[in-house]
Amino acid sequence: MRRRPKPTDVATGEHVESRASGYGTPVTKSAGASRWASIPCTEPGMAIDPPALISRFLDQIWAERGLTRATLSSYGADLRGLQVWLRSRQQSLESATQADLLAYLAARMSAGVKPRSAARLVSTLRQFYAWWVREHPGQADPAADLSPPRLPRALPKALTEAEVEALLAAPDRTTALGQRDKAMLELLYASGLRVSELVGLPTAALSLAQGVVRILGKGRKERLVPLGDEAQHWIEGYLAGARGELLAGRSSPALFVTQRGGPMTRQAFWALIKRYALQAGVRQSLSPHSLRHSFATHLLNHGADLRVVQLLLGHSDLSTTQIYTLVAREGLKRLHEKHHPRG
Repeated sequence: MRRRPKPTDVATGEHVESRASGYGTPVTKSAGASRWASIPCTEPGMAIDPPALISRFLDQIWAERGLTRATLSSYGADLRGLQVWLRSRQQSLESATQADLLAYLAARMSAGVKPRSAARLVSTLRQFYAWWVREHPGQADPAADLSPPRLPRALPKALTEAEVEALLAAPDRTTALGQRDKAMLELLYASGLRVSELVGLPTAALSLAQGVVRILGKGRKERLVPLGDEAQHWIEGYLAGARGELLAGRSSPALFVTQRGGPMTRQAFWALIKRYALQAGVRQSLSPHSLRHSFATHLLNHGADLRVVQLLLGHSDLSTTQIYTLVAREGLKRLHEKHHPRG
């Protein structure tokens, strides 16, 4: 029987009966239990325990590469989906051939899996079987020659500066929750953090005297990001009053906490953004990273150096940041068409 997702209390920003994890630390079910025992399946009706083989693989790449829990959960779900499909053909992960993997990929594509998800699946299979042959020298790698589908280049969707201002003004600053949400939104836009980085921030990561925040990003790489005067003002106000009111005598290392004293979750914060966007009259579709995309695009629109934006975003490759120059150009073209007499 498939587990139902735990409901989120949007008002407080917490999963009902959720368990908090430490900063950058995977959640464990209990002492001695597999760290990955709660990874969901990709197919309806799959509710099997992950085999030791998958757990060993996830433990290994977590130790080697410091991947986020979300990434590791995706890998685990991909492998469990393959495992169930192979079982239906009297096969196993260990005995799968290249023909089996190609047949599985074809089945997933026929079922309507999007190219980006199929590309991630290919990446998962290649990493898993590369690890498998390292653990078992002499075994053939059935995924070595798999190629991901070609992906269309999608531009990040940034809000206009007016839309950002409306979104940031939406929280009710007369309440503790509203003050928390205002501080979170201001920090997200001022620093370009990923949502996972924002909700995982410990209070110790702040240096208000220097006006910076220390971020532990992808691959557990650290970077220092300026807070900006506006974000720092709202964070200081939140720390001075609302945070203590929400904790109600409890202690927590998390910077942003719920009414129950636990850390915010990505899902709860995403629900808050959608609610505030609706309240602010923002019509365009949003993603959890809309403010991060807006941060990068608006910096480039105002003349920021691309390499500086790369450092602030925590991109290891400049080409990842360069896509924002295309977004900025598209925005400038629209402004020209709208306001120039011959546009």
